[in-house]
Amino acid sequence: MIKSNKIEEMEITISNVLKLGVLLSAAIIFIGLSMFLITGKSGYSGNYYPTSPLEILKGLILFKSYSIILTGLLILILTPVFRVGVSIIVFFQEKDFLYVKITSLVFIILLISFILGKIE
Repeated sequence: MIKSNKIEEMEITISNVLKLGVLLSAAIIFIGLSMFLITGKSGYSGNYYPTSPLEILKGLILFKSYSIILTGLLILILTPVFRVGVSIIVFFQEKDFLYVKITSLVFIILLISFILGKIE
């Protein structure tokens, strides 16, 4: 019974973190979009737009509206990936090693898809 309550608490915490991630993402995207609509500028000249996380971070530090929007999108993308990572820990704590293996495989596939998605 105690183990079940601990797992339920973990699931509620994860649920709250997912909600927070989505709300934070939406707020950041809204701020970036508002800046873009007010100024009419993306913060970048010509047809150049940041494509790497490092370039996006640099643009975020410089308050470039397009980078702010992309930061919100990155947070939105990483929120469910975080959930998969935490699921591995939860299944491990439950000693459900079959699901640890399955979830780890899903996590690895997600990471590989991010790496391969960048290759052009």
